[in-house]
Amino acid sequence: MSAGAELPEVLLRKILTWEAALDEYGPDRDFRLVFTNGCFDIMHRGHVQLLVQARELGDRLLVGLNSDSSTRRLKGSGRPLQAEIDRAACLAALGCVDAVVVFDEDTPADLIAALQPEITVKGGDYTPEQLPERDVIEASGGKIVIVPYVEGRSTTDLLEKAYRLKLR
Repeated sequence: MSAGAELPEVLLRKILTWEAALDEYGPDRDFRLVFTNGCFDIMHRGHVQLLVQARELGDRLLVGLNSDSSTRRLKGSGRPLQAEIDRAACLAALGCVDAVVVFDEDTPADLIAALQPEITVKGGDYTPEQLPERDVIEASGGKIVIVPYVEGRSTTDLLEKAYRLKLR
C-alpha cells in the first residue's frame, strides 16, 4: 500500500499489517473477534449494513480487504476502481470497524487460519457451502453467520446504473 502517509493518523492506526493484526487480534486475545472480508470497491449501503450487523455480533470487528491484485483477479481487469489504501481508509473511517488488514490471496483462508475469529460474517449473496474458507473457519471452532442481502444495493448495481446514465 502506498500514499498512506497522507492519511490522518486516526485512520492509519486502524489499517494494520498482517503482523500487527496477529499481535492485536490473534488467537490469544481476550475478546470475541468478528471477521468479514471483501473488495469494498465502491462503498454502499449494503456494505455498511453488513459491517454494522457484523460488529454487533462480537467485541471487535476486523475487516480483511482484498488487495488491488486480488480484486483484479476476482473482479476483472477494470477493477478495482479505487486503490487499496483508499478502500482501506473508507473502511477505517467507519465507527463499527475496529481494524482493516489487506490480504493478497483470492480468499481470506490463511488470514482466518491465523486469526481464528469466533465469528466470520458474509452477506446473504453467499451460503456457508459456497465459502472456500469454510473448512478453515470450522476447524478452529469458528461460526459462520450470513447476514441478509440488501436487494439492489451492490457494487455491480451501482456500476450498471452509472453505465446506463452515461448512455443517455
